[in-house]
This record gives sequence, C-alpha cells and structure tokens, in this order.
Amino acid sequence: MDFVSFIRDARGSALKLSLRKLGIEKLSKDDIQRMQLVALRVNIETWTQIMQIMVKILLAGERKNCDQIFDGVIFNKDQCFAELAGSSVMALLSFGDTVTKSIRSHDNLFALLQMYGVMHELQSEVEVIFQGKFCSEMWEAALNLTKSLAQAAQETLVDLEKAVEKNSSKTIMQNGGVHPITIEVINYVKSLFDYQSTLEILFQQSKTGSGAESHLAGVIMKIMQNLQSNLNEKSKQYKDPALSHIFLMNNLHCIVLSIRRSQAKDILGDDWIQRHRKIVQQNANQYKRVAWASILQTLSVQGTGGTGSSPSDVSSTGVSRSMIKERFKSFNMQFEELHAKQSQWTVPDQELRDNLRLAIAEVLLPAYRSFINRFGSLIQRGKNPHKYIKHSPEALDQLLGQFFQG
Repeated sequence: MDFVSFIRDARGSALKLSLRKLGIEKLSKDDIQRMQLVALRVNIETWTQIMQIMVKILLAGERKNCDQIFDGVIFNKDQCFAELAGSSVMALLSFGDTVTKSIRSHDNLFALLQMYGVMHELQSEVEVIFQGKFCSEMWEAALNLTKSLAQAAQETLVDLEKAVEKNSSKTIMQNGGVHPITIEVINYVKSLFDYQSTLEILFQQSKTGSGAESHLAGVIMKIMQNLQSNLNEKSKQYKDPALSHIFLMNNLHCIVLSIRRSQAKDILGDDWIQRHRKIVQQNANQYKRVAWASILQTLSVQGTGGTGSSPSDVSSTGVSRSMIKERFKSFNMQFEELHAKQSQWTVPDQELRDNLRLAIAEVLLPAYRSFINRFGSLIQRGKNPHKYIKHSPEALDQLLGQFFQG
C-alpha cells in the first residue's frame, strides 16, 4: 500500500469510528418504522448535530488536511478527499433519506422540518466542500435529500389538514368540555411557529405563486377551518341540543383564546378572531334559547287569563289558584332538572362561565320575581305555600352559581 492510500484509509477509518461513537448507524426503513417516537426523535436530533459537525468541522478540516498532508505530491486530491469522506457522508445522508421515506405521520412533521432546516442551512457549505466530479455523488445525494425533505414536509402538512377534518374519534365529552382534538390541534399550530422561518423557506422554494407568509396563513386557516368542521360533526353526537351548543361554545372559545395568546394572531389577524368570537356568542345565545325557553314559558302571563296586576283582577277573569299552582310546580320541576343536569356540565373558562350564568340570571330572575309578585298571593292564601313557591329569587341566584361546575 502506498503512502497516499495509507493516509486516506487511516483518516477514513477514523472518520467512520467517530460516527459510530456519536451514535449514527445504518438503519433500514423497517428499523425506522418500528422505532418508538421518542427514540426516533433522539436519533434525528443526533443526526442533525452530527450533520452540522461533519460539514462545518470534520469534512472541511479533512479537505484542508488533504491539501496540507500531500502538499507537493502529484495526485488528485479531490479524489483522495472523496474516497476518504465518501463512505461516512453517504452513511449520514442515507440515514436522512431512510427517515424521509419512512415517516409521513403528522406527528413527525417537526422532525422533517428540523432536518430540512439543517440541510438548507448547510447547502452553500456543502456545495463548496463537495465540488468537483469526484464528489458529485455526495453533492447530488445531499441536494436530493434536501428536496425529499421539502416534499415530505409539504405532503405531511396536506395530510395533517385532511386528518383534522376527518378525525373520527368517538370520544364524547359528556360534560360538554374541550375535546382532546382541540387541544392537540392548537398545540400543533403553536408548534408550527417554532419552525416559522423554516416553513417560510420551504414555501419560498416551492412554486406556490404566493408569498411565504400568506402560504403559512393559508395552511393555518385551513387547519382551523377543518377543526371547526370536525367539531360541528362531533356536536351532533349529543342528544341534548343545549349541551351541543355548550360543547361548541367551549371548544371555539378555547381556540379563539389560544390564537389570541399566540403568534398565530399575527398571521390570522383580528378579523378572524372577531369573526370567531361572534360564533362563540352565537352558540351561547342558542344554548340559552334551547335550554331556558320552556321554563320561561311557565312564568309567562300569557295563558293565565289575567290582565290586571292584583289578585282580585286575576280572579275576576277566571284564573284559578290551581292553574297558578301548576305553573309553580312546572317551574320547580324544570328548574330542578336543569340544575341536576347542568351543574354536571362544564364551562372551563371562568370569565365565560360567569358571563353565561349572568346572562341566564338577567332573564330568569326578573321573570320569576314578576310572576311571584303578580300571583304569589294566591298561593300564600292557600295551604302549604312553600310546596309551590320553593325558592326565593335570591336562592335561585345562588343555585345558578352551581351551574357548569363540571
């Protein structure tokens, strides 16, 4: 073996040994797919660090070493460098390529973006280091890996949009609370902003015909739109329409609040937030209409036959004490059913919960006071008045404070 070959093989073996010590090994597609998510992410994190070390220090150093060690020796130094580094570089790129072909779940999008970000960041240095025909295979492999990562990340984003819309989880939030898919998607969207600069580079490289930021906004809007459609479908699982509106109100409020507190606000804009706050309020109003219309009807003067404001006026028009008793009995029965049921429902956000209770009280308590003032004396003059007038307005107000505790 001549001196050149000896040095080349020695340096090449040292480089391979360094990679093995750092934890890079040849893995098949099956190995990657069988790997637990945490282990996979650790391997990818290791890969990105070694890729940066390899390009910025080791490989750049080895090319200089080839020039220095063999200064004055007549032979092809590019060929020596390619033979010295080729096996190690191709092992690194092969790992990246295997990962790209093996993971397309939206759970792994951030791993793909991390790898793409590193490859794009190193692109100019890779181009300098792998110049010349003897390094063309490494250069092409690096370029192809970058393109494959970009394509995989974009396809995974599209898959995510579809997955959110078609999520078929049968989990029913019995108390109308925030569904796990809402939390998952919100956290996912927040995490996208950790890779905002990488995503913008990704979109700039693709032929979308629109700005990178507007493309990102479009992706996030589509995800949010699909989440809302999915929640609308899930709300249909509830037999009680009032609980269906509570469910939608809670989930949409959670979305709006989370967007307002995140970087997504700058992308989606104030108009998006205001539009969805109105939808939250619409569901709150629909809940009040559906849940409380019947009980409010028991407190209506219509149907009692009374036109005056005194018991004598009522009696003179033929309204009997028994009719008023039935109204109070019906009110008590309905309110107790509502209390038993809706005290088990939940509105996790305190401000929203307090506002909803207040909105109910502002409608229910004045109607109840008016009905007692108008017809209560008929009951008070009879037997067992507390059997019919069970609650004072103040007691009702306290009981409303127990609604939506979960």
